[in-house]
Amino acid sequence: MTQAQQLSEKQKKYLRGLAHGRDPIILIGSSGLSSGVAKEFDLALGAHELVKVKARVGDRDERDNILAELAKQSGSSLVQRIGNVGVFYRPHKDKPKIILPAD
Repeated sequence: MTQAQQLSEKQKKYLRGLAHGRDPIILIGSSGLSSGVAKEFDLALGAHELVKVKARVGDRDERDNILAELAKQSGSSLVQRIGNVGVFYRPHKDKPKIILPAD
């Protein structure tokens, strides 16, 4: 996958605002990160660019590792993590829907 885009604090704040009213699209349960979940996440990023993921695994370290692995595998940026919810951003290659503010 491609390298994740480096986002400025201003851009992260903008994306957090957009994500605030959205519900998690991807739910990860106690079985952890599977290839099927990773594939669905990649498809969701392609369709929406900004995706919330809820990881309901018992251990904090495991949850943080799962969120980091999702970002790495998909080439997305982890914009925010609050509790069990992570917000990820990856612009569409050809026609980005979300236009980020300048740095």
